[in-house]
Amino acid sequence: MSADVDTALLARLCDFLRDSPTPWHATANMAGRLESAGFRRLEETAAWQLSPGDRVYVTRNDSSIIALQLPQDELKSLRMLGAHTDSPGLRLKPNAAKHSAGWLQLGIEVYGGALLGPWFDRDLGLAGRVHVRHADGRLEGILLNVAEPIAMVPSLAIHLDREVNAGRAINPQTQMAPVIMQSRQAELEPLLQTWLNEQHGLSDIEVMDFELGFYDLQPPALVGLERELVASARLDNLLSCFIGLEALLDSDGTQGALLVANDHEEVGSASACGAQGPFLMDVLKRVSAQLSDGTEETLVRLIQSSCMISCDNAHALHPNFTDKYDAEHGPAINGGPVIKINANQRYATNSTTSALFKDVCRSAGVPVQTFVTRADMGCGSTIGPITASEVGVPTVDVGVAQWAMHSIRETAGSRDVAHMTRALTAFLNRVHLC
Repeated sequence: MSADVDTALLARLCDFLRDSPTPWHATANMAGRLESAGFRRLEETAAWQLSPGDRVYVTRNDSSIIALQLPQDELKSLRMLGAHTDSPGLRLKPNAAKHSAGWLQLGIEVYGGALLGPWFDRDLGLAGRVHVRHADGRLEGILLNVAEPIAMVPSLAIHLDREVNAGRAINPQTQMAPVIMQSRQAELEPLLQTWLNEQHGLSDIEVMDFELGFYDLQPPALVGLERELVASARLDNLLSCFIGLEALLDSDGTQGALLVANDHEEVGSASACGAQGPFLMDVLKRVSAQLSDGTEETLVRLIQSSCMISCDNAHALHPNFTDKYDAEHGPAINGGPVIKINANQRYATNSTTSALFKDVCRSAGVPVQTFVTRADMGCGSTIGPITASEVGVPTVDVGVAQWAMHSIRETAGSRDVAHMTRALTAFLNRVHLC
């Protein structure tokens, strides 16, 4: 392994990726690390008592999280980091059980812009949250993670579909229901009750509803002769969640800092806990009211004195498809953080915020790259322009370069994990934002 690879950092990353099969698990794991580091949990339904120097966090929908580090002196600005907890995948439909050819299958809905081909012939687990009713009438949401190979989407043999390698379209309604059990009568609810009893000791319950999805059980791995690559499910965008959390915990605590990880980015961010929703602004309003006079002018001054780094992975130059990239803007894996730019505001980067991030990388001794899509191709987006539009905070969109975005297994550079962590830590420690 290369000498400049941080093995301890990568081990923590792989643990986080393995233990976070859903946004709810990712948020719970981030909350656990924050509490271990001394952060105090706030409840949105309770009155807040904040003081200079406080380290706090709050969740919404159990799938989005905001962590806040307040300075010891007056709060004049915030160094904000943004990411998202969700990834494309296969989610169960409410009435999921279906039977065909003697098999119990579970009907799915495609969440986000998933690459469907790589989902075939994988050992699949099932995870998410289940809402149950206890015998005393109490409703409770419970995390479930069936980390066993209980399902598979089998391919059709090439002998029965000779044109499969010619680019046949995949129909998720008719061709992607995972098989889970050889049975003509079995249903899903008894299985859920069994798993909840095994994992949480819950026997006298009624399953009321659930949000569950399949995931690949293949664990994260370091790949390549010199372990140059990290391969895993959900690198987009749990890699940014992990790096942002590492940076926050590594920072010196002298500056006002905020980490927000929103759910629902992959489906447009339009939800109560998404970047287009009010979660971040609600927190900023309450913080401003606690630590200042609470006027709208003071809040606007705080926001305009702050800066957001929206961190979501970037498209690395692919050695087999170099023609898909602008020749001057194809980021290299392990080449450092990537600034993402789009003249049509699909990314929120402008020259002011880009210059700031470049200066941050220089101070951290980290290389930096830029990505712009080809002029004859469309461009993706992320929480950056949405957050900038909703909140008004100056924003730069950056990310770690990766291959196979939205696949069931994605690939990034092992050295870039430390590169981005150092850059974001330097940003959180930076005294002046302009």
